Parts: sequence; C-alpha cells; structure tokens
Amino acid sequence: MTEAPASLEAAVLHALDATSERVLERSALAGGSIHQVERWRLTGGAPLVLKITDGDERVFATEAVGLRALAAAGALRVPRVLGLGRTADRSLTFLALEDLGDGGRTLRDDAFFERLGQGLAEVHRTPPASILADLDATADGPFGFAHDNFLGPTLQPNSWLEDWPTFWRLRRLEPMVALLRARRLLDAELERRLAALGEQLDDLLATSDPPSLLHGDLWSGNVLVDGSGAPAVIDPATYFGHREADLAMTRLFGGFAPRFEAAYRAAWPLDAGDSDRAAVYELHHLLNHLVLFGGGYRSACLARLRRFD
Repeated sequence: MTEAPASLEAAVLHALDATSERVLERSALAGGSIHQVERWRLTGGAPLVLKITDGDERVFATEAVGLRALAAAGALRVPRVLGLGRTADRSLTFLALEDLGDGGRTLRDDAFFERLGQGLAEVHRTPPASILADLDATADGPFGFAHDNFLGPTLQPNSWLEDWPTFWRLRRLEPMVALLRARRLLDAELERRLAALGEQLDDLLATSDPPSLLHGDLWSGNVLVDGSGAPAVIDPATYFGHREADLAMTRLFGGFAPRFEAAYRAAWPLDAGDSDRAAVYELHHLLNHLVLFGGGYRSACLARLRRFD
C-alpha cells in the first residue's frame, strides 16, 4: 500500500481510490460541534460527507465499525462508509461517508417519528450474532462490543461482561467517576451519591430483556431526514446493552415527538420501572457533559441521583 499524500484533499482522493478526480467544492455543514464536517463535490460521482479531526485517530475507525453494525441490522438508514484515512504527517484523520441528502423538512412529522420508533425497535430486536457475523467479530459475553469507542470525544470502554448491572457499573459509571476525579469535578456530595448508586445497580438495572445493539448516543442531532424523507441515524457509539439506554437518551435533550416512543412501545413494550432505569441512563450522558463542559451540568446530575435516596 502506498503512503497517503500530505495534503488533506490528496489523502482523501487516495483513500477513495479516486486519484484521477478533483475536488470541485468544499462546504461546511452544520452540526460539527466536535469534528469539522464538510460536503465535498468531486468531478465524478455523487457528493460525499467528510468528517475531519486533529484529535484521537481512533475516533473515526471505531465510528465506521458502529455504522456498519447499524447497517447490518437493516432497519434504519445509515450512511455508507466510503473511506477512512489520515494525512501523511498524521495531523488530520478523516472519515468519508455517503451523503444521505436532505429531506427538506424538520423532524416534526408524525409519520417520520413512527418510522423512526418502529425502526429503532427493529434494530434492538436484531440478534447480536447476525450483526457480529457481518462485522466478522466475536463476543466474549452478551454485553459490550468488539472494541472500545467514543461518546463524543470521551473514550467509552466496551469490554465484554456477562451481567448488565455489572457492565453498567464497571464500564459506564466507574470510568465517569474516574474522569470527574481527574478533572477535579468530583465534589463530596457527587462522590457519595454516585457510590450509593453503584450499590443499587444490581436491583435497579435487573432485566430479562436480551442484549440489543444500541446506537449509544441517540439525541436529536444524530437523527437526519434523508433525501426521501426517511429517518437516518449518524454518529453512533455502538455497543450491545439494554435497549432502554437508547430510549433514555432520546428523552434527555428533547427533539423527539411523542409519536416516536408510542410507536416504539407498540412494537416492543417496556417493562415496569423504566422511568427509574431511564434516570440511571440519562445520568451517564449528563456526567459525560459535566466532564466535557464543566460545572453547569452538576445540578442536573444531582437531580437524577437524588431520585435514588
């Protein structure tokens, strides 16, 4: 394999095996709060979306696997991965994706949200074995993923475990506590309440549901309307876990019409006690926001924790 060229444009064309083409246009796209996101038009073929980072070069490789996992479920549209690479000096890493188009409408249509709810339930019902087979991967337990990945810029550990409450304690809660401590954001009240929550997880998160492939970061900004008006999802932080963790994220920051969850519940009802479990799952994302953005999220974290006094 030849070495990637030094310039970004040349490196992208090299990764796409399109070195005979030229880049006609580059335009910035909204939503790139963590990475730079652009639409590129080449001399031959459809436009593509390019994500660019000068951060951890593993971010896009793991995202690409997550997109392929969601595509293997075959229930919601995800962009095809067209290419992945970096410039020769390794200063920039990029992920080239299919451009899904623009449906030209906001996410307020009941039919759209019904399709999204039904599609997510179908993703969650897809047997993990069939998804892992498409990834040419194996599992050492029911909960986890083939590799660690990223929740935004935060490394997300996914090593396999047999038990869901234990997975949540060891792979989600304790790593967040460690990050908060390292950033000196773990005050005495937060530390005490998080420790108390950890002791309750065996009861709180007990479930008879089978493991589901989770998007992992399903807020409204990661849901698109494609060119045909159908729902599509992007920017996953995939792993196999309890399906309600995805639903909790859809509630946390809003943007999903009631028809979405109604359609999901009609396709696959939730067990009693889901609101308490949702508070645990919401807390994970709020703790991550506290790590990334500071003390403004402390009160929201404590509000979830006080629920378990």
